[in-house]
Amino acid sequence: MNDTLAEKLQTLPSLPGVYLFKDAQGTVLYVGKAVSLRARVRSYFHKSAEHSLKTRRLVEKVADLEWIVTDTELEALVLECNLIKRYRPPYNIRLRDDKNYPFLCLTTSEPFPRLMLARRVKNDGNRYFGPYSGSRPVYQTIHLLNRLFPLVTCGEAFTGEPVRKPCLYYHLGRCPAPCAGLADKERYRETVREVELFLNGKHDKLLKSLYQQMEAAAERLEFERAAALRDQIRAVEQVMSQQKVVSTEMIDQDVLAYAADEQRALVQMFFIRGGKLIGQQHFFLEGVSGEDQRAALQEFLKQYYDQAQDVPSEIILPAQVEEAQIIEQWLRQKRGKRVQLLAPQRGSKKKLLEMALTNAELALEQARQQWLQKKAQQEAVLVALQQALGLDSPPRRIEAYDISNIQGTAPVGVMVVLKEGKPSKGDYRRFRIKYHPETPNDFAMMKEVVTRRLREAQQGNPKFAELPQLMLIDGGKGQLNAALEAMREVGMQVPAIGLAKRFEEIYLPGHSEPLILPKDSPALHLLQAVRDEAHRFALEYHRKLRIRRATSSVLDEIPGIGPKRKQALLKHFGSVKRLREASVEEIAEVPSIPRSLAQTIYTELHKEEQAWSE
Repeated sequence: MNDTLAEKLQTLPSLPGVYLFKDAQGTVLYVGKAVSLRARVRSYFHKSAEHSLKTRRLVEKVADLEWIVTDTELEALVLECNLIKRYRPPYNIRLRDDKNYPFLCLTTSEPFPRLMLARRVKNDGNRYFGPYSGSRPVYQTIHLLNRLFPLVTCGEAFTGEPVRKPCLYYHLGRCPAPCAGLADKERYRETVREVELFLNGKHDKLLKSLYQQMEAAAERLEFERAAALRDQIRAVEQVMSQQKVVSTEMIDQDVLAYAADEQRALVQMFFIRGGKLIGQQHFFLEGVSGEDQRAALQEFLKQYYDQAQDVPSEIILPAQVEEAQIIEQWLRQKRGKRVQLLAPQRGSKKKLLEMALTNAELALEQARQQWLQKKAQQEAVLVALQQALGLDSPPRRIEAYDISNIQGTAPVGVMVVLKEGKPSKGDYRRFRIKYHPETPNDFAMMKEVVTRRLREAQQGNPKFAELPQLMLIDGGKGQLNAALEAMREVGMQVPAIGLAKRFEEIYLPGHSEPLILPKDSPALHLLQAVRDEAHRFALEYHRKLRIRRATSSVLDEIPGIGPKRKQALLKHFGSVKRLREASVEEIAEVPSIPRSLAQTIYTELHKEEQAWSE
């Protein structure tokens, strides 16, 4: 333990809050909450403490500590959820990459709401449902709802004013055509309320509403409307017939089951609304190594329901969690009604858990088989690439290099990495080219990037320590030779090839003629994929630098001008153009700008004019 950490442990308050463990580089390793920060955090560093292997490894890496005091434990829980989502610490149990868990959005803030996929919940007046385990279930639900209810199907927003002719969906009775000004706004709003009832699992209420509308339409002699409602009722009843009645209590419940093996862990969820099983999903977890079922379920509860828009009255668990009371309090606050966490030992709820566990184990086995199949395919591609290029072994680590510039402006280079055939984005690296010739020279720039990468490895930089089994250079002979020359100067040899985009020709060191692989070759597809990824990454970095350069001020380049002085100058003169037209005396009139600095500003702003006159 270093002195800084030891000192901070002495000053910890005995108050509720959140603590963040950091390593020597300042990376957040773990986020936790505590009723008493002093007692909880200090317990990690007691010599007599019996920690799991995972916790011991965490403690060994902790070099710094930060904490945030809250008024209550409930506030600490909410803050903990937000910080885990923000930092995704490696030693916390986490929902696997929550960016992949989308929501179904019903745009109720618009005159004619539509259904769409959303990646995050916003406070924008719309209704959100989810999260879903992937985009496919969202689109399947949208397709089903568009079949059951006459909503806008083209995905566009309309005000109800006619802007074009109605499409085929209008003539099929699938869309009321607000684009053509033909939609009845009140009737459309009624349809939206029905969609909300369906998504909330209130199917009985929905059917009651549809029956009432059908009878009213028949009494008004609107037989076409009544027939359409009759068909809609039948479609909803057909969906309901496929849903299994699993509870006689007729309440809303979520049932959670946990399954794990050596490599992965997941939580299986059953969604029961009004006693009927209306859906199921499973969510994979990360960081569960060395953790028991209770800890995994507890972290899942906090992270899932932090995002979820629908909280049931009962959440059934295979085992009770340590923080059950505070989580119930938090969920009650979200729902506005009582929420119970139950761990039944017998009866119908126990049978629901057993059914969920069976599904969890099946989902885990399916994931394992898919992983094994994918791994075998990746291995076959790497072996095929080894054979095609004459390498000594399959290239487990492939690095691809690309250069991006516009006529020499803001030149950059990048390195992207594939490990076992998959992108390893944590190993991607970006380089600002230091070599600025009068005319662009891609060969010299490529040489610089490869030289700098290998020098970093020689000097023991851990970010560059692992060398590749294959370097892929974007370009032909010239770019490849530049990379080989860099290797000779550094004194390191790494297998390298060049891939020219026009004809997908592969250039090998010492070969005058390029290698042409069949267009359907998996090995070629892998090389193309990593080359294209390098090109995308380079363009993204180059565009970012161009934008930064375009939005920066010439004042940023003048010594002695910081943000405050820059703001004072622009406020006084209104623009850089007017500042350039000012004399030294006029510049010196600005508060905080001494005459010597005013002279420097004047000189720097007129450098281009002086160079032109000379």
